[in-house]
Amino acid sequence: MDCFVLKLQHAEPYLGTTSVTGSAEPLPGYAVRHPWRSIYSPRFETLLVRLTTTSGATGWGEALAPVAPEVPAEVVRRLLAPVLIGADPTRVRPLSAALRDLMRERGHLGGHQGDALAAVDIALWDLAGRLAGLPVHELLGGAFREHVPTYVSGLPSRDDGERGVLAAEWAAKGVERIKLHLGHSVDADLATVDAVRAAAPSVALAVDAHWRYDLSAATRLGRGLAARGVLFLEAPLAPEDLAGHTDLARRIDLPVAVGEALRHRYEFLPWLRERAVGLVQPDVARTGISEAMAVAELAAANHLPIAPHHSVGLGVALAAGLQVSAAAELFTVFEYQPMATVVGQRILAAPLPGGPDGFAVPNGPGLGIEVDDHTVSALSEES
Repeated sequence: MDCFVLKLQHAEPYLGTTSVTGSAEPLPGYAVRHPWRSIYSPRFETLLVRLTTTSGATGWGEALAPVAPEVPAEVVRRLLAPVLIGADPTRVRPLSAALRDLMRERGHLGGHQGDALAAVDIALWDLAGRLAGLPVHELLGGAFREHVPTYVSGLPSRDDGERGVLAAEWAAKGVERIKLHLGHSVDADLATVDAVRAAAPSVALAVDAHWRYDLSAATRLGRGLAARGVLFLEAPLAPEDLAGHTDLARRIDLPVAVGEALRHRYEFLPWLRERAVGLVQPDVARTGISEAMAVAELAAANHLPIAPHHSVGLGVALAAGLQVSAAAELFTVFEYQPMATVVGQRILAAPLPGGPDGFAVPNGPGLGIEVDDHTVSALSEES
């Protein structure tokens, strides 16, 4: 098993320009971007895992590790890799369950351990598909759809006027859905929605509040967004506040979207039971394919749709998300990150067909992609 830590530089990370370089020159370290609370990197950071059989077949996986991917890389090397040596690579679910159990009684099903598990699980599914000559969605029981619709995630500007211009440009390209990354204040967020709606009236909008509000403010925001016909409100309250999200969901006539902070079915289950979430957002690069499908089935059993989250993962994470989106029964829409897609395609021998209006479901064996080993190795050395 090989681990590759990649840190790909790109210009103006906050504004999301499409200028991409491969420079390894020093950049500022991790920082919090106001008004959000999480730390971010000025580069795209990720962990790639490659599994290789004695016959030479390979499978690729990726963890959504946007900061310190070296940490889950060590988990893979020290804890997960030894268990897989000599194992039958076609027994994906038993192997993933065995890896999950290694640290389960110690409370380590999430965090960096969860990231490492996700990367290896994706690689196992890719390898099994390649060995069988089938795409992952066929191994999962078949595809419900051949095309995965998307929404554009973010209008990278600090100014509502500029956001409106960007939205109009996307609308002119046929984009039908855009998610706004907000959380500035209730009044400011509603003003942004109004400005973007005026500039691009044909585009349906959603809002990600990045966990910024308390229950009172989130209620006011949610009601204002519902009155404006917004698609959903994502991450309105603190990510651990199950009771608050349950209360909010009952107060507003708008789907509350949650999932990026959750790693597995056991974390998702109470949210589904309590109806604290109306749109379920597993991120396959944090859950792995096995757990993403388990979450999708739990959601379907509770008659709840899924809209897979996709953050700054590269091409492997994107392909894995598309495979899950194809195989999930109550799928609605997939997150399209323009900059992450541009950067992420660099590690693929050929880009995934698709764009801001959606992707064709990859039908090649495994994840349906070919990773450029030489590029990955060079970028890993550079990082």
